[in-house]
Amino acid sequence: MTATANTQHRFVQIHPNDNVLVALADLPAGTYIEHNGHTFHLPAPIAAKHKFPIRALAVNTPVLMYGVLVGRTTQPVEEGALLHTHNLHNDNTPPVLTGKRPNWQIPDTSTWQNRHFMGYHRSDGKVGTANYWVVIPLVFCENRNLELMKEALLAELGYAKPQQYAALVQQLKQQYHANPDTDALMAAEFTAHLQQNLSASERLFPHVDGVKFLAHDGGCGCNRQDSDALCGVLAGYITHPNVAGATILSLGCQHAQFELLEKEIKKRSPNFDKPLYFFEQQRLGLGKNLLTEAIKATFAGMAKANDCRRTPAPISQLCSGLECGGSDGFSGISANPALGHTSDLVVAMGGSVILSEFPELLGAEQDLCDRCTDDATAQRFLQLMHDYNARAQAVGSGFDMNPSPGNIRDGLITDAIKSAGAAKKGGTSPVTDVLDYPEIVTKAGLNLLCTPGNDVESTTAEVASGANIVLFTTGLGTPTGNPIAPVIKIATNSVLYQKMPDIIDIDTGSVIAGTETIEQAGARILDFTIKVASGEQIPKAVLLGQDDFIIWKRGVSL
Repeated sequence: MTATANTQHRFVQIHPNDNVLVALADLPAGTYIEHNGHTFHLPAPIAAKHKFPIRALAVNTPVLMYGVLVGRTTQPVEEGALLHTHNLHNDNTPPVLTGKRPNWQIPDTSTWQNRHFMGYHRSDGKVGTANYWVVIPLVFCENRNLELMKEALLAELGYAKPQQYAALVQQLKQQYHANPDTDALMAAEFTAHLQQNLSASERLFPHVDGVKFLAHDGGCGCNRQDSDALCGVLAGYITHPNVAGATILSLGCQHAQFELLEKEIKKRSPNFDKPLYFFEQQRLGLGKNLLTEAIKATFAGMAKANDCRRTPAPISQLCSGLECGGSDGFSGISANPALGHTSDLVVAMGGSVILSEFPELLGAEQDLCDRCTDDATAQRFLQLMHDYNARAQAVGSGFDMNPSPGNIRDGLITDAIKSAGAAKKGGTSPVTDVLDYPEIVTKAGLNLLCTPGNDVESTTAEVASGANIVLFTTGLGTPTGNPIAPVIKIATNSVLYQKMPDIIDIDTGSVIAGTETIEQAGARILDFTIKVASGEQIPKAVLLGQDDFIIWKRGVSL
């Protein structure tokens, strides 16, 4: 670890200026602590992931973690006592423009000089890590027709996920007929035979990864800001390098008109040339007419998409979304800084990364401002943060109310503690651009994207902005996926990795155990990412069909 840990790896000081230590394992009361020549005994047990001060703290004493202010004490805290919500409240220094410019120590990328991934090259110069067809409703009124198309196409084309628990239901039926007593039913032992997904060779179109149906609840009954944003997000998916073409369903009378979608497509891809089929129900009349024409067009479009093949692409064509969800007290010590090193490697090789979730950057603003390449970029970041927080406060909330009950139970007791660890995903490279939702990435390097902290809304937005792969850290186990971009799940601790192997791809608990450095873990994540981008490795979220897609609504419904 790059942080200062004791030889038994029982606790760690993340930054030399910190006045707290983090428990790496459960520490019983009376545990002898020796740190930098200072010794004391813990007055009470400290659970793994939780924090305790190196020396006694008076009321209103600043608490430092990651080298930044993350809170102030609300009562006296003796040395070694648990820091928690009863004696610590959120506090951070308001950021200011300092005029500082980044002085980045570029990591060594010699190991990766001859590496590439096998991707789908599009006419606009972008490269996809997958090859999908998408079917998109312009308004929620078309979601039923979307489901009918889904039922018709997936099974027949070989993309339907197997009914993994049908065997269990059959066994339950048999048991119920034999003995309708529900208590006996609950106590009975059953064995469900889980079927495997069909391989690409069993599909009609083996070079098309799937047809995805982007159901949503927007398009009408909303304000213009939300309908514009909806069309922007949908345009981001249609023009995305992981998408070969799209079928659009419209009722006809909604706010989100096809002309608005076309305008957003042209903003993102002026020379857009992918197949795009549009069908309006109020013009075609019978639902049967709409579905027949839409299914025929989708089938023909997928046949064309099947002509695409993977060919070599440089690492510079990777655009990685950086996400965290279900964070724990180890997130900022293992998975997030390891992912930060991965991000630095990608940026050093000319690629792009996207750091979003603005409510989870509270307390990290000054560092990010000082890393911006110019004052205008820093000013835009501060303005977006201020405006977003003001909207939250107007409805009785605010960024400082971000940690969830699960976060708090696992040691993330203030928003600044959570944010300082979350920002580690962005590594140390300069901030080259700041984007408002749902703008797209146009510059290589670290991009900051204004989104909520909600995992699915943020992941949806990152992909709309151009992320062709998403790297997602979790300490508690979050299954989030995406319809068109592979999502790689990275566990902060080995207990989670062993407990939930059906949703986790990579374990960074080795950093906590002291058997691997942050840099080694980051290099391992990049290796895995290249395999996923090449189609050689299928992440768990894709295998499970975890196609999460939620549009962020900023305004009121009308």
